[in-house]
Amino acid sequence: MTVRDDHDSTSDRSVTAKVTEAIEARDVLADALRRAGIQLSAMDIRRAWPGTALAETGEKATRYAFVQLGFCSAPVALALAAVITKGTER
Repeated sequence: MTVRDDHDSTSDRSVTAKVTEAIEARDVLADALRRAGIQLSAMDIRRAWPGTALAETGEKATRYAFVQLGFCSAPVALALAAVITKGTER
């Protein structure tokens, strides 16, 4: 089976850079949360591809990579709020 690829290697590098940036951001955030005693176990990376509502920019769709924080329990949400509040009081 042949898969049609409508983008060039420049856009491949751009997508790779965006995904890499999102992975690094997720890992840094997860580490900071872990040090604060919080774990968001559903954290993940999501990409919006051309043709999706998030990717449409008009002339040409752009690919994005997002850090998805996922779901958390009420106690984890409260702990996260407490850490954020403590950080804003500095």
